[in-house]
Amino acid sequence: MRTQSHFNTAITLIKRYKGKEPLVHYLQSYFAGEKKHGSRDRKQISHLCYAYFRMGHTLASIETADRLKIAIFLCQDNPAGWDEFLADEWKEWPGNLSERIALVQKQYPLFEVQEIFPWKEELSPAIEPIHFAASHLVQPRLFLRVRPGKLQKVTSLLQQTELIFKQYDEHCLALPNGSRINELLDLNADVVVQDRSSQQIASFIQLMQLQGGARIWDCCAASGGKSILAADTLQDIKLLVSDVRASILQNLKQRFEKAGIKNYQLREADLRVPIAGSLIAPPDAIICDAPCTGSGTWGRTPEQLAFFDPEKIVDYAALQQTIIRNTLPHLKKYGYFLYITCSVFRQENEEAVAYIQREFKDLRLVQAASVTGYEHQADSMFAALFKKEG
Repeated sequence: MRTQSHFNTAITLIKRYKGKEPLVHYLQSYFAGEKKHGSRDRKQISHLCYAYFRMGHTLASIETADRLKIAIFLCQDNPAGWDEFLADEWKEWPGNLSERIALVQKQYPLFEVQEIFPWKEELSPAIEPIHFAASHLVQPRLFLRVRPGKLQKVTSLLQQTELIFKQYDEHCLALPNGSRINELLDLNADVVVQDRSSQQIASFIQLMQLQGGARIWDCCAASGGKSILAADTLQDIKLLVSDVRASILQNLKQRFEKAGIKNYQLREADLRVPIAGSLIAPPDAIICDAPCTGSGTWGRTPEQLAFFDPEKIVDYAALQQTIIRNTLPHLKKYGYFLYITCSVFRQENEEAVAYIQREFKDLRLVQAASVTGYEHQADSMFAALFKKEG
């Protein structure tokens, strides 16, 4: 009876949700007003809602209840008490996602994997459309980046618990999403919560041939993950960190203190308008983790699949070009410009590279690539490194 209650509640919430706020906030608001739900109830209902939106646009015309049953089947590796909701031929519940997809397609011939993420024509060339679309049916992992010299301490602490983790290399660990690590690990001091693909941006930073004491401007700093990554990768640098939001900068100050980063300056800067030269001394490198659609991260926020307006791609591409135009003139001669998005859309990625090459003739492209994460239950990103030659 409890699973039926969870199912019915999820149906009601799904029908009421209009995408005006992140799904996590919508659910938090609902549970705050409905104290009858215990922690297990909240977890199960939330899981059902997220599973439903992982379906994206495929089978969008069928009844919500039927669609949710399909989502339950596709988004779990085992029945976990939900087999009573499923067709008889599904109750063996194959652990392999591709087998479950085949069973759904047999019963629902209109089911198309690529319709989960239907903007195939907008994708960067390196993104494999069907594989990428199917990846949204699987919840991404929680990734930790172990800070220099902390690996033995961190793995020892994890081994003392029942948490299952996978070690990719000396810096990257993967855990099941939702793993409770806040009380176990010293966040920002020993580890940084950072997606595997985002960690791989270090390979672009390593290509910068910078001298000790180099000045790096993280111009769209947000949570500061790329600044901490740069500090750990290059060691001896001076950071200038800017963002348009004063609250973000205050949070960054606290995070940097925890991370032991002291050689930095904070600036509130709106990069939608030109910046006075006196505000930004010419840096040796600029890291531009540009605002974007975030389409490479929708495995974590699958409601975006249902409510995304593709016209926003053009809006973000225009904003990115404005930010590029307002930051690059400040770059020192022979300096580096690292452009990053967590988008899979060509207009935000390869076309931004083409814009830079067209408008800034003194910049040479060093390396550009999509960082695909769907093979590892991780996000997908794009990065391009330039060097100013003139």
